[in-house]
Amino acid sequence: MKNKNSIKITCCQICNSKELKNIMFFGYVPPVNSMQKIGSVNSESLYFPLNLVKCSSCHHVQIDTIVDKNILFPFSYPYLSGTTRILRENFEDLYNECKRILVLKENDLVLDIGSNDGTLLNAFKINGLNTLGVEPSQAGKIANKNGIETIIDYFNEKTVDKILDKPKKPKIITATNVFAHIESPNYLIKLIKRIMNHDSVFITESHYLIPLIKTLQYDTVYHEHLRYYHLLALQKLFQLNNLEIFHAKKIPTHGGSIRVFVSRKGKFKQTSNLKKISLEEEKFGINSTLIFEKFRNKILRSKFKLLNLLIELKQKKKIIFGVGAPSRATTLINFTGIDENIISYILEVKDSNKLNKYLPGTLIPVVDEIILEKTKPDYLLILSWHIKDELIKIFKRRGFKGKYIIPLPVPKIMN
Repeated sequence: MKNKNSIKITCCQICNSKELKNIMFFGYVPPVNSMQKIGSVNSESLYFPLNLVKCSSCHHVQIDTIVDKNILFPFSYPYLSGTTRILRENFEDLYNECKRILVLKENDLVLDIGSNDGTLLNAFKINGLNTLGVEPSQAGKIANKNGIETIIDYFNEKTVDKILDKPKKPKIITATNVFAHIESPNYLIKLIKRIMNHDSVFITESHYLIPLIKTLQYDTVYHEHLRYYHLLALQKLFQLNNLEIFHAKKIPTHGGSIRVFVSRKGKFKQTSNLKKISLEEEKFGINSTLIFEKFRNKILRSKFKLLNLLIELKQKKKIIFGVGAPSRATTLINFTGIDENIISYILEVKDSNKLNKYLPGTLIPVVDEIILEKTKPDYLLILSWHIKDELIKIFKRRGFKGKYIIPLPVPKIMN
C-alpha cells in the first residue's frame, strides 16, 4: 500500500516472506529530524505509523513503513558523526581491525556509503589509504572542504557508475549505521557487488537486536531504521546474494551495534568471533516468539512507569530539563506522551544543528546548555541515556546540584 510520502511493507525485506508478526505499534510518529524553528509551527507536520514486526520465516525484525528518503534524509539533515567522541573512537578501531584482518596496501581505495562528514574515511586517509565518500546531505560538503573526496548524492546506479570511473575498485566498502536506512537491502547488495573486486571486503555496522531487546532500547526504533539486525538474519541476507560473513564483532556505538565483514564466498577463513556470536544468539533464543512477547510487555511497563514518575514530580512543582536531542529522543518522547508541560527545555551542545528548534512532534524547545548558568532545574532527564555515565560526569563537573532521571530500561532517579 502506498501514499504520497510512504509505502506499506507487506513482506520481509530479507527473504520476501509475507508471514510478518506484530511486535509493537508505537503510534504515529514524526520523522526524527523534522525539527521546526522555535516560533514557527507548521500546521502540516508529517506523521507516519511506526510498527515493529518480525518475519516468521527468517526471524528478521523490521518496521513496516518506508518513508520517502527525501523526507528522512534531506540535504539539511542535521547529523554530524564527527561531533561524537564514541563514533570517532569507533572508526579508529575499525581501521585498526581492518589492518589486523586484511592485507592493506598503500593507496588501496576505501569507499564509505553514507559517509556523512568524512570522519570514518579520515581514519583511513591519515594512514595512507585513498578514500571516497557518498553522502546526500550537507555533511558531504563539510567532508569535501576537509579534503575527503565525497560524491554528494544517494548511493544508486548513477553513483556506482561514477565510482567505476575511478582507476581502481575499492578494497574496502563500508556502510556504518546506514545499512538499515536504505530501502532494499538486496538491491543495495547488488550495487555493492558491482564495485567489488574478487578480494574486496564489505563492512557494515548496524544496531544490534540483542542488546536492543536486553536493555529495552525501543527508542532506537524510528523510520530511518528500517531493519534491526542480528547475525542470523544478516547471514541469511548475504547468503541469498552469494556472499558470506567471515568476521563479526559487537561494538558499543548507539547503545550496542554489530560489525560484520563480508566477502565473496570462500575468500577468507571464518573467525572464531563469528562462531562465538552465533552460539550466543542461539542461546539467547532470538528465534523464540516468547522473547518478543516479553519485550513488548517490558516496553509498556517502562512507558507507564516513566510517565507516572514525571507526572508525580510535576505535581510537586519540580522543574525538569531534558539532556540531549538524539534521534532516539523523538520516539521516546512521542510514544510516552511527554510534552512541554513536563519538560521545559532540552539541552544541547553549543555547536549542535538542533539548537533553537522544537523536538519533533512537540513544542519542547532545544536550547544551548549554557541556560543552566541562569536557570537551575531540579532534575535532568537524560535522553541520551546510552551514554548517561559520561553525561552525568560532565554536568557534575559543571556544578549541577540536582538529580538525574534515567528513562530506560527501568526509569530511575540518580543523584
